[in-house]
Amino acid sequence: MAILEPVGIRAVSVNFPSITRTNNYYRENFPEMVAKAEQKTLAKLFVPDNATVDNNDDIWSQEVTPYMSDPFRGTVERRVLAPDETSLSLEYRAALDALEAAKLSPEDIDLMLVTSLFPEQITPGNAAFLAGKLGLQGAAWNVESTCTSALVSLQTACSLVQTGQYRNVLVVVSTTYSRYTDENDTLAFLSGDGAGAFVVGKLKPNQGILGTKIANTSATCGAFYNEFTTDEHGNVKMFIRGGKGASKMFNETTVKFIRLCCHGAIADAGLTLDQINFFVFNTPSAWYSRVCIRALGIEPELTININPLYANIGPTFPVANLYHAAHAGKIRENDLVLVYTMGSSSNAGGCVMRWGDVALGPAPAPSVSLSQQEDRILLRH
Repeated sequence: MAILEPVGIRAVSVNFPSITRTNNYYRENFPEMVAKAEQKTLAKLFVPDNATVDNNDDIWSQEVTPYMSDPFRGTVERRVLAPDETSLSLEYRAALDALEAAKLSPEDIDLMLVTSLFPEQITPGNAAFLAGKLGLQGAAWNVESTCTSALVSLQTACSLVQTGQYRNVLVVVSTTYSRYTDENDTLAFLSGDGAGAFVVGKLKPNQGILGTKIANTSATCGAFYNEFTTDEHGNVKMFIRGGKGASKMFNETTVKFIRLCCHGAIADAGLTLDQINFFVFNTPSAWYSRVCIRALGIEPELTININPLYANIGPTFPVANLYHAAHAGKIRENDLVLVYTMGSSSNAGGCVMRWGDVALGPAPAPSVSLSQQEDRILLRH
């Protein structure tokens, strides 16, 4: 068996919009919607009617239950785009920060992989637009696998660098749910915006990607859908909606995909679960990390949960979680890290890497409603 070059993440950056929307914003501007949240989308979105918290196998419903009395389901803040901000502007800043952290220029990048959920022009994605803005001369591809896009791009980038087709690959992801979530829908409580970027290249011996497991999530098709409508000015708008069967899909598939992809990636790396130093899960809901902790049987202090600070930021989560974990000193050089993501109607994925000497971009603005102590508590699990 050929020995592969050590390839992985060299630098990571994140970028969030300028507006921080707290729960008080909704209490003050949408009091009736907050009051009726229990009867609206949120209650039906996560727990099916036949779920029983007494069932020991029903980890999902058990972990949802403590949040059912909170109309915001554990989210404290969400960052949303200002009128003059776009998915492209978020990506551009994140990309520049990642390049600066890696001590590279746009001329050093041979390939850029971009995921924009969603770009302003809907289709095609932002890859060519961002390449032009950055002044990249190499290839620029759009990659789409909803919330697992970053892992799919990481696997693709590492493979291409290991085979010698490219030297340095820039991966950029963005989420702009606020533009496509109806403020009159309680789904807006759970949705945020953000972008992240990382540079993939050669690392020190034994570092970088060690194992990966990707599985399609066809069982979740229909959990969410896009609906086109018109605003008060007659302009066509697209909104994200929760599907009628979403709760049942989450309840039946979440634990299955966590175990399939995490154990699969660990096996592919030739390791065992107890050798992993830190776990990074995408956290689309405040309780998702707890579901992962119980599904794998790991200690809570071995992961973080940034959902309360950002709400659901979709494909940006793995980048943001890695950034925050590294910035907080929870991940250090040569630690074994497992990253897991799950995307509806696309793929779930697990990836094991030995963390390198990863450079970090500038820290995002701190929380506006939480103290530093509360911030640290929320980031634990």
